[in-house]
Amino acid sequence: MYKTEFHRMTNVTAIPFFDLTGLSHMRQKLRVVLFSVTLLCYCVILLVNGVLIVTIIREKKLHKPMYFFLCNLCINSLYGTAAFYPKFLYDLLSNNHMISYVGCLLQVFVIYSYAATDFSILAVMAYDRYVAICRPLEYHSIMTKCRVVMLVAFSRLVPLFSQGTVLIMTSRLKLCGSYIHKLYCENWAILKLSCNSITTNNIVGFIFILFYFGHDIFIIVSYVQVIKLAFRSKDGKKKFTQTCVPHLLCLLNVSVALLFDLMYARYGTESMAQSVRNFMAIQFLMIPPLLNPIIYGLKLTNVRTNIFKYFTRKRML
Repeated sequence: MYKTEFHRMTNVTAIPFFDLTGLSHMRQKLRVVLFSVTLLCYCVILLVNGVLIVTIIREKKLHKPMYFFLCNLCINSLYGTAAFYPKFLYDLLSNNHMISYVGCLLQVFVIYSYAATDFSILAVMAYDRYVAICRPLEYHSIMTKCRVVMLVAFSRLVPLFSQGTVLIMTSRLKLCGSYIHKLYCENWAILKLSCNSITTNNIVGFIFILFYFGHDIFIIVSYVQVIKLAFRSKDGKKKFTQTCVPHLLCLLNVSVALLFDLMYARYGTESMAQSVRNFMAIQFLMIPPLLNPIIYGLKLTNVRTNIFKYFTRKRML
């Protein structure tokens, strides 16, 4: 018995491909419709994020910390969605929903480092708003170019390190299956295929989840201080409405989307309709990248004005 079990474990072959089964029950006609909607959604994501990035880079008036952080947020949206949409669009028109082992791990790394980076950027933006409203006379001495570069580096490098750690731990597991019941590769789905214990992976995963949701607590505490001071004067109220409200809306947007995904990934039930499960799995790759730049583009007067000015100038030419 022991010999048989040892033989089975030591002969688990390396899995070259994973089979994504999220679309297996969808009819071909529905796939064509979904392809059109998804392509439109991705094009809008590219457009709205691209317009904000170009506007901030081109306009010297927007070369300020808050707008650099916003530009970083938009770049991160393009980074994360690039790991999902092209592959998903291909799968919608194909009967083969396979993805290579390396490609699957790369997709996990990019998508979840994107999600973690979103939280980091929003935390950095909250710190920037706290300094701007609560310590306005010290703002320029605190938010120096060096400090801005350090904050941007923090928002990018720490998520890469954390997700790199998770990826290395996942890559060392022996797998006893190749079917992932989602539209894309997801770390928890891979862990469920493991032949060995995943306790260590779970502990590390929960530590990183708590760390990034701890960013929410930091942001809330920062905004408690901001609100106390901002509502003491008309100028403070105006600044809060123009720069802080869109940030809070984006935070709510990202937090709710990711919370749904994490709860579904770990505690979701198979009795739930496949279409509902698919939507819950991809909403954090669809709603935040789509709405965040629109929220900022509409609410931030300087951004909105410069966007209109840029397109008006193009028409005149």
